[in-house]
Amino acid sequence: MLRLGRHEFGEHETVVMAIVNRTPDSFYDRGATFRDGPALDRVEQAVSEGAAIIDIGGVKAGPGEEVSAEEEVRRTAGFVAEVRRRWPDVVVSVDTWRHEVGEAVCEAGADLLNDAWGGVDPKLAGVAARYGAGLVCTHTGGAAPRTRPHRVAYDDVMADVLRRTVALAESAVAAGVRRDAVLIDPGHDFGKNTRHSLEVTRRLEEMVTTGWPVLVSLSNKDFVGETLDRPVKERLTGTLATTAVSAWLGARVYRVHEVAETRQVLDMVASIAGLRPPAVARRGLA
Repeated sequence: MLRLGRHEFGEHETVVMAIVNRTPDSFYDRGATFRDGPALDRVEQAVSEGAAIIDIGGVKAGPGEEVSAEEEVRRTAGFVAEVRRRWPDVVVSVDTWRHEVGEAVCEAGADLLNDAWGGVDPKLAGVAARYGAGLVCTHTGGAAPRTRPHRVAYDDVMADVLRRTVALAESAVAAGVRRDAVLIDPGHDFGKNTRHSLEVTRRLEEMVTTGWPVLVSLSNKDFVGETLDRPVKERLTGTLATTAVSAWLGARVYRVHEVAETRQVLDMVASIAGLRPPAVARRGLA
């Protein structure tokens, strides 16, 4: 069971987490949702298309202009409060690695802290515990926040992913985070080259069998672009292919830009697997 906010997600239920970047320099949308109006429109569209989680970020993942904790709070906390007010049933997540930001957004109503930088701030789990929020534990191979991998190597990348994410998850529970509110994420592109990200995808079942719910953040990432030699705006097909494979292997939560397309892929995979009936079944019956 996965329990976040007001939601309990069933054992085989797949969940779409929609990305809403409150940054002027996002690699994908280039600041399209930096202002409140467009960002709220994005939330409304994402919820209508089937997103159960809204993931709000105030700092882009890659290198760029320095963003202080105070500025990150300014970009996210008030917006979290407004999303919480307008959509009381949606799960509100915030993508941050800083405990100061975690404190502010949980106070504003966030249900989940998406720590994309692998526990670099050990106080963040304690914040999640105090507020009853969930926590995403991500593998980065020890990379510092907002850095790109450089000649990174692993003897066995999935062994490293398992060791680090499971340790982070157990540490979070020890700090008081509910076990049913902890997820693990292999961290595609984070501390990895393209071959590493492809390998963790095809071996994703090894993460699933740990028993921790697995979140994947695949959407339009560099490993997709390099694999198919496509620029950022031409990576949807590769992203959806990777999504289908991840769903077949048992990943539970999908952090995405394109909600409707992802929801259709997840529903199709679930139906092929026998976990979801067809929405309509008339063919050959009349």
